[in-house]
Amino acid sequence: MYFSSMTFLWAFLPAVLLLYLAAERFGKNFAGNIILLLASLIFYAWGEPVYILLLIGSVVMNYLFGLLLSRGGRCRTWILASAVLLNIGVLGFFKYFNFFASYINRALSGDYIPMNSFALPLGISFYTFQAMSYVIDVYRGEVKAQRNFFSLLLYVSLFPQLVAGPIVKYKDVEAQILGRIHTPEKRAYGVKRFIYGLGKKVLLSNTLGKYVDMVLGFEAGQLGTGLIWLTMIFYTLQIYYDFSGYSDMAIGLGSMFGFEFKENFNYPYSAKSIREFWRRWHISLSTWFREYVYIPLGGNRKGVVRTYLNLFLVFLLTGFWHGASLTFLFWGVFHGCFMIIERLGFQKILENNPLKFLNRIYVWLVVICGWVFFRMDGMRKGLSFLKAMFVYQKGEYNLFTCLNAEAVLVLVFGILFCGMLQNGIPKLKQALYRKEDISAVQMGCLFAIFLLCICSLAADSYNPFIYFRF
Repeated sequence: MYFSSMTFLWAFLPAVLLLYLAAERFGKNFAGNIILLLASLIFYAWGEPVYILLLIGSVVMNYLFGLLLSRGGRCRTWILASAVLLNIGVLGFFKYFNFFASYINRALSGDYIPMNSFALPLGISFYTFQAMSYVIDVYRGEVKAQRNFFSLLLYVSLFPQLVAGPIVKYKDVEAQILGRIHTPEKRAYGVKRFIYGLGKKVLLSNTLGKYVDMVLGFEAGQLGTGLIWLTMIFYTLQIYYDFSGYSDMAIGLGSMFGFEFKENFNYPYSAKSIREFWRRWHISLSTWFREYVYIPLGGNRKGVVRTYLNLFLVFLLTGFWHGASLTFLFWGVFHGCFMIIERLGFQKILENNPLKFLNRIYVWLVVICGWVFFRMDGMRKGLSFLKAMFVYQKGEYNLFTCLNAEAVLVLVFGILFCGMLQNGIPKLKQALYRKEDISAVQMGCLFAIFLLCICSLAADSYNPFIYFRF
């Protein structure tokens, strides 16, 4: 069930909100948590009822590990290692087994290892990382082990952030599970963020995605260089509005139910370096790898060579987290290499460059080239498209055969609202994120966006979510 589906908008969300508001009168957060927990389990089971058992099993496992770690003793390190290995093992079995099995079979020239026929459970990468962060923080003494199993189950399964993030660390919401405060302002802000996120997803990402899918359905040799560049710019905007829109909706939904989730995007395409880009893009994943992988490996405290190795490993894992494919691995390593290049001295050149717009062009070029491999099905196809971007070819299809008024309009709006307008007009940015009040003009804009989204969803069945497959 997508947040942008008619079922969610007209049935699931209104029903849960009404039940939650009614429950608040009887038991405040306790009764509300029961409604949220049941709603979250129904939400997850809607598309994949079998894997609800896997989700609950993951929570049971990490709940028990948390209790074992809270007892202290000499075996705590072994208990933590067992918890991490089991979590990664479950994730690896469903997500990476076929990847490794196929290469082993190829190396041995036979089908010695049968392929895994299980479908990838929805959101397993997100909820596994959340569960691991809980166990690790208990080990570190940053949080106490949760004695109430259902509170931990609510933390992991909470439907606003269950299947596509943001990755919420337990220590950030521990106090909110039983002690959050509800106000009309919070709910109004939640509705505002949800509708803005819905608009990003439906009006911009979906429209951009249709053109991307149409053009990339052809072979690279059939496309003109200009059309390929334009299509990859479209995809660059599509994936941003898809994922940041989903994050906005998740933050908005959380606010409706009294939760405060941290921001997951901060206009990443306004960055002036790749290092800054990763401070602004998918912030919850970046901080997770920083806290639980990069720093434990030594961070930048053990010399230059070790720092570069740690960065390389983190970005290798970042790419692999997104999917079991060489294209994702390459995408992660590609960004990791530029992070290392900037640390080697290029960062100072960027900082001292008086023409900051050149820095942004550099970031866009790197990011767009990276998205080529993120989007393509295989390395060969990715390389063929990248070659066609830098070696001119006329192609059967060019800008004039595929570009129309709708494409131009959505491109203009996509570029303007990915950070250009917000950075150029600070008051606009403040209005978008202000929690205190909503002006009459803003209410009119929200109503118009929601109405346009409903009309678009009713008229078109094209409504994918890119990050649902991770």
